[in-house]
Amino acid sequence: MKMKITKPRTQRKFRAQAPLHMRQHYVHAHVSKEIRSTLKKRAVRIKKGDKVKIFRGQFKGKEGKVVEVDLIKRKIKIEKMTHRKARGQEILVPIDPSNVVIIEMAERK
Repeated sequence: MKMKITKPRTQRKFRAQAPLHMRQHYVHAHVSKEIRSTLKKRAVRIKKGDKVKIFRGQFKGKEGKVVEVDLIKRKIKIEKMTHRKARGQEILVPIDPSNVVIIEMAERK
């Protein structure tokens, strides 16, 4: 949904309070050139099971499967992208969907 609001604080508030059916638009990611030619779409919603390549951040250049898509926080979690906590516990690092490109897509309806 496009907004006609120009104030940055109002846009941030809208995104923070958006209902779940609108938050689906915030977890879209670009697709690779091979998939783009077959789908005729530049970006699609990330789903659990998609294989992605990370282009920005700490894990730049790494590939992995999407384990979880969090609509509330607008983040995705990818297998093998972990961070060690102070107690030694390994946790999956939340990554912003805009920083990845979909390489292989899981089966869609």
